[in-house]
Amino acid sequence: MFSRFFIDRPIFATVISIVIVIAGVVSIAFLPVAQYPEITPPTVQVSTIYPGANAGVVADTVAAPIEQEVNGVEGMLYMSSSCGNDGSYRLTITFKVGTDLDMASILVNNRVVVAAQKLPEDVRRQGIVVKKQSPDILMFISLTSPDGHYNDLFLSNFATLRIRDELSRIDGVGEVMVFGSAAYSMRIWLDPDKLKARDLTTQDVVDAIREQNVQVAAGQIGQPPAPAGQVFQYTINTHGRLAEAREFEEIIIKTAEGGRVTRVRDVARVELGAQEYNTSSQMNGVPSASIGVYQLPGANAIDVAKRVSFAMERLGKTFPEGVKYSIPFNTTKFVDVAIREVVKTLVEASLLVFLVIFVFLQDWRATLIPAVTIPVSLIGTFAVMVALGFSINMLTLFGLVLAIGIVVDDAIVVVENASRHIEESGMSAREATILAMREVTGPIVATTFVILAVFVPSAFMPGITGRLYRQFALTIAASTVFSAFNALSLSPALCAIVLRKSPERRSLFFRGFNFLFDGGTSLYRRIVRRFTRHLVLGVILLCALVAPTWWRFSSMPTGFLPLEDQGYMIASVQLPDAASLERTTEVAAKLNQVYAETEGIHDWVSIVGFSLLDGGMSSNSMTSFLVLDDWEERLAPNLSQFAILGALRARFDSIQEASIIAFPPPAIRGVGVAGGFQLQLQDQGGTGMATLQEVAQEITRLGNTQTGLAALNTTFRANVPQIFADIDREQVKNLNVPLSTVFGTLQAFLGSAYVNDFNQFGRTYQVKVQADHEFRVKPEDIRRLEVRSANDKMIPLGTLVNVRDTLGPQVVSRYNLYPTAAITGEAAPGFSSGQALRIMEGMLGRMLPSSLGFEWTGMSYQERMVGSQGAWILLLAITLVLLVLAAQYESWTSPAAVILSVPLALVGTVAAHEIRGMEVNVYTQIGLVLLVALACKNAILIVEFAREMRHGGKGIEESAIDAALVRLRPILMTSFAFIMGVWPLVIATGAGAASRQSLGTTVFGGMLSATFLAVLFIPMAFVIFQRLSEWYSPMGFEPPARPPDSKGSAP
Repeated sequence: MFSRFFIDRPIFATVISIVIVIAGVVSIAFLPVAQYPEITPPTVQVSTIYPGANAGVVADTVAAPIEQEVNGVEGMLYMSSSCGNDGSYRLTITFKVGTDLDMASILVNNRVVVAAQKLPEDVRRQGIVVKKQSPDILMFISLTSPDGHYNDLFLSNFATLRIRDELSRIDGVGEVMVFGSAAYSMRIWLDPDKLKARDLTTQDVVDAIREQNVQVAAGQIGQPPAPAGQVFQYTINTHGRLAEAREFEEIIIKTAEGGRVTRVRDVARVELGAQEYNTSSQMNGVPSASIGVYQLPGANAIDVAKRVSFAMERLGKTFPEGVKYSIPFNTTKFVDVAIREVVKTLVEASLLVFLVIFVFLQDWRATLIPAVTIPVSLIGTFAVMVALGFSINMLTLFGLVLAIGIVVDDAIVVVENASRHIEESGMSAREATILAMREVTGPIVATTFVILAVFVPSAFMPGITGRLYRQFALTIAASTVFSAFNALSLSPALCAIVLRKSPERRSLFFRGFNFLFDGGTSLYRRIVRRFTRHLVLGVILLCALVAPTWWRFSSMPTGFLPLEDQGYMIASVQLPDAASLERTTEVAAKLNQVYAETEGIHDWVSIVGFSLLDGGMSSNSMTSFLVLDDWEERLAPNLSQFAILGALRARFDSIQEASIIAFPPPAIRGVGVAGGFQLQLQDQGGTGMATLQEVAQEITRLGNTQTGLAALNTTFRANVPQIFADIDREQVKNLNVPLSTVFGTLQAFLGSAYVNDFNQFGRTYQVKVQADHEFRVKPEDIRRLEVRSANDKMIPLGTLVNVRDTLGPQVVSRYNLYPTAAITGEAAPGFSSGQALRIMEGMLGRMLPSSLGFEWTGMSYQERMVGSQGAWILLLAITLVLLVLAAQYESWTSPAAVILSVPLALVGTVAAHEIRGMEVNVYTQIGLVLLVALACKNAILIVEFAREMRHGGKGIEESAIDAALVRLRPILMTSFAFIMGVWPLVIATGAGAASRQSLGTTVFGGMLSATFLAVLFIPMAFVIFQRLSEWYSPMGFEPPARPPDSKGSAP
């Protein structure tokens, strides 16, 4: 017997356990900490800019060529892009989970290189960037000047010069983006009246700058090859590229008779300004430079955030007086607190388990054995986690919390059986342990294989769901293997040494407990006897429980992952079409007051001119990141994230100047931009932007009237007032004006023309030419411009260009090659995300014309991808358990009695979810897979003992009743230990509470019913299936009976 070796060599067993613990303790230091495993789909981003182009032009000339080439790149799930009226273009390609991101980036870059040949020259000059990047901001660092000494332009460039590059070099940082005023630029602000008076054009100024601001490589004197005897070699220096504003002012544009010289200062104002003036940043209402740190896909967020914080602490000591930094927004704070809460739950669960064991065993010596073996199994699991490349995250910690109830089971089975033989037969501890191990080795091995059969296959499911299952399942599987080994080695070794016969006189508490337990056992005996003798009654009761449970379970609301209170939320602001940045800033001032007066909001960072939902810049948009007080300061119901959301939405209604929506972040960072659902309405038939907007707005209007849907919104605008400059091409040719000159003049005056570069502060910045602000206020200002014809005549632009009002999109978004309108929303209170998706799909199926289609994106896409995977995993788990038990018992009928415990567990799960109003999500599915193992484990103990008794010569009914009575105490002990172990999950509060409650409620309710119902119905099921088995035994489905073990058998 395997265990006999360790009973005879307890020190050997102890040494093995110590080695396991040492390996686990050492491994903890090497395990990274994260919220989830690497489940975020990797992304590659392509970005560029087309100076002066509007969104439509960028979509046609930049987006279309690039996306046609990139489409279908290996491993791609979907791609989305945004084209802004500032000429910006950003494409994000999302890949399947597990894709090699380095290879994906190379493949995308190769396709972009092919597309680059089709792009405008100005775009190629600006450059096209392809990089790996998480689409989600990890943290914000805000620079402010408390005394107002420095403006936001200085702060933004200080962030660029002194901070951005330092942070970019940190391992795990994907991108560091400075929000606020843009990088420095030498701005040449043209005066068209002065140009006209001097017969100059925009192109004259641009040509002069290009000619006189140039980097010159003047060479050397005496450079080899040189004549013989050359003694010196000198480097020639000259002043080519300019650096200061006054130097640009002195650039000569033209000369005239009499020595008259026209310089740049005569026709323009020159200053060191910003490259763009499209956005500004505020922190708590104060002008600031906000530094957004993006995590590199696959990097550990907590480690990256710690390294960034350490770097900022070091850099902050070198800042000038009047510049301060803060980190108001850090998404890893939620992860830190959530992990601490789960660790706290782990400790609480362990203490409750030990308390239950002590109450049942009523002997500190017997309780000591599980108290020693459980930590060995759990700590040893960390070594396996390192070997498998896991991290300490919510799933692995959940696995350890729930594994407590599994690993304690094996130890209790050994200790309780050995203690029973000592008490009933008066054996020595060693003899009792040897006899106990003969009886329980089979069930321990069987239950271990059952658990492995349940969890190991589910760990290899694909996609995000598979990643979630994998670390949870293999963590439990590893701890189960350690537990089984300890139950066959360390536990019997300790039992043979530690156990003693209990004193005759017990305390009053234990006497009362035993009295109640004995009374309950007597009642249990009568009920089981009635069920085994009146099988029809039992079957009817069983069907009455299981049938409605299954019907209700199949119709319960479903979801993907529960929305957590992550400690922050997002507000998106949109003013009327074509509203200026000044108007948006005025609304920001009103919102600052709302944020300051809302209880529970601690800090906020606002980016004026940026739309998170559109993913682009627009003057009428603003995004605010609202950071809430710590979770322990928001225990009151009115201070939860969702209560604060409701309060903000009510306050937003009073601000009439803008449409404002607030929403929680997505359940998984980097998968979408908002909680709730995200839909992309696609123009698949070329119906045009106006139709797309009309249908999108109709969807949001109808959706907000649908029961089950709430907060539907779209930021898509196709009818933004714009100006159309209609160039009379025939007139242009008649007057002999180069068409490129007309376009260049428009771009330079209105959109800013990038001329060349200059050096300052050890960096290269752009020189840009544009009309001064007072000359581009009205559409009529375009008529004041002049161009030069090929025969050197000045032609007013008003004779070549007709200006009229038109409408166009603010931002052009594309999804999988089609123009798209993004629609966001959420499930109404009392409805799940799965129900909301089905309602939307039904509504869209009825109202969309054939030329329009839709696709889910973000978390909604992942939820639809998961589909019925959970049901298949559950079915696979049950099937494998059946096969493992059939192989062990050499019977197809005996395992059926064990499998019957699974629907009994479902009864409690459904009841618990109904009471708490919860949806069925991934955590529910994980809990159900766990319940398959736990419910079968208890049933195996009864069926295994009943089979042994039947083979020993007892009748079928007697075997079932006696086995149930013998195993009642250990079953209740292990079950209550597990139930009490998960109780802290059921009542969880604080960060990560929704996930803990979802998983805890599932297994708590399921284990309650699996315990109390299984001990009643499993004996009855054994009688039914054992009779069937013996009736079919001539066909070879049942092994022949064997004589009782001569060394003793179960009573």
